[in-house]
Amino acid sequence: RFHRVHGANVRLNASRTRATRVESFANGLCFSQEPLAPGQIFLVEIEEKELGWCGHLRVGLTAHDPQSLEVVPEYSLPDLVNMGDTWVFAITRSHNRVAADGEEAPARARGPHWEPFLLIEQVRIPRDTLVGRSRPGRYSHILDDLYKMNVLPATARRSRIGVLYAPQPDGTADMHIVINGEDMGPSARHLPTARPLYAVVDVFASTKSVRVIPVEYGFPSLQTLCRLVIQKHIVHRLAIDGLDLPPPLKSFCKHE
Repeated sequence: RFHRVHGANVRLNASRTRATRVESFANGLCFSQEPLAPGQIFLVEIEEKELGWCGHLRVGLTAHDPQSLEVVPEYSLPDLVNMGDTWVFAITRSHNRVAADGEEAPARARGPHWEPFLLIEQVRIPRDTLVGRSRPGRYSHILDDLYKMNVLPATARRSRIGVLYAPQPDGTADMHIVINGEDMGPSARHLPTARPLYAVVDVFASTKSVRVIPVEYGFPSLQTLCRLVIQKHIVHRLAIDGLDLPPPLKSFCKHE
């Protein structure tokens, strides 16, 4: 969930899993409720966009406890970064891949044999959860195969963006940004692991609303297993609306 401390223009829903910037283009800073564990990804999906602004979502990590901030900065870049011990990555429509020295960024196209797990250092994450999906709709069953091939632009609605840190042998860590199942590479190095690191999500400019996506690393939860059974026994996901289930459960069952 998102932390109770956030920017002045942010409104959280009751469960603190959705953050919406209600006015202007700034003061949209959010944090994870708890510090991240090594290799734990904080993943959000872009729910709403707002035309007329220049710039997109920004994500990263900070060693500042949000509760200790006297005032939440207006911007993650440069305000929060200038406070030190903060690393933020600006998401763009393209060219997000951070290439190592002497390395060329690989093509983004992915075929049907794309590996089911994303490997970052010693971290193994189910890639299917990391990739944006179409919402249930009249033609969503046609679009799903396209989304599985990772053709969503990074800044598009339903795109999923996450941040994590991977410990290194020298006792520091590298920050990795993951966009729709693809690791963008170490976008910051030599992060201190002695201090807790919180995720930073700046709902900035054309990005208006984001939703936290839970990620299961090992065995699926009972909730996920029940959703799979429900999805297996319906003709199409739109049929979930006709089931005698509470609205929050219907919403959960519609999502991949």
